[in-house]
Amino acid sequence: MSTQSLPGKELAGDIRRRAREQARDLQQGGIHPALAVVIATDDESTHWYVRSIERAAETAGIGCRVIDLGHDASEQVVAGVLRDLGAEPSVHGIILQTPLPAGVRTDALVGLIPPEKDIDGANPLSLGRLAVGQPAFAPATARSVVEILEHYRIPVAGRRAVVVGRSAVVGKPLALLLLERDAAVTVCHSRSGPLENHTAGADIVVVAAGRTGLLKGSHVSSASVVIDVGTNVLADGSLVGDVDADSVRGVAAALSPVPGGVGSVTTALLLLHTVEAARRQSSPLPLKAGVPRAHVLETAG
Repeated sequence: MSTQSLPGKELAGDIRRRAREQARDLQQGGIHPALAVVIATDDESTHWYVRSIERAAETAGIGCRVIDLGHDASEQVVAGVLRDLGAEPSVHGIILQTPLPAGVRTDALVGLIPPEKDIDGANPLSLGRLAVGQPAFAPATARSVVEILEHYRIPVAGRRAVVVGRSAVVGKPLALLLLERDAAVTVCHSRSGPLENHTAGADIVVVAAGRTGLLKGSHVSSASVVIDVGTNVLADGSLVGDVDADSVRGVAAALSPVPGGVGSVTTALLLLHTVEAARRQSSPLPLKAGVPRAHVLETAG
């Protein structure tokens, strides 16, 4: 059978356009959306990713300040910078980029990002708010999956969705977003037993485990829509996902590519979240009870 490809380029372009238009509207009112990215590593792939955010922000008319603290920054130094950024009115969104230096505790630092500036849903308060329907930004990668499904008009309500991976960055928030859209959600992890026992009968399979080639063609059916969130760098420098694309392609109904799928949408959403954060910090708007922030963002503009 022919497996439909689900690239994110067109969707990412549309989201960037929305961010650019909304940023322009805010600027006309004297509000200049701005993002701060804190890094403390000499990892070149991280610096490449941050540079891509800078370029995208510039194109969208969004300010982007990169604070490079060096690969040997202490936890106290990073904490001080985050506190300062949290108190700075001209900064509307904050990202603490990982990896961090050895001994620096990510979980001790992300809580210093104010939820209203937590555009990538890193603060545990953001995840808690998302769970109970209060205003919060979902992690951009998790929301990217939902955006791709909606862009390609793939039904979610009443469908069986399996999320492989239970991280607070993707798996858990994505499960919440799918539940909010009335999917029947199963979250798999290393102790869930044979993967195919859960994925073979699923309508939607999202793989975000950080393991190259984890999901194979034998794990899915002809009805499965597969979203690959993995980003694994091979020895030759090429980028692959968590899905064994060669074996899944030709079996599943649809598959998102790596690269060119979820990742491109994620960066665009960070810009849209920054604009939304600037708008709300400048003129808070009421929310309907029980409606997650992600829904508000989807209807904005």
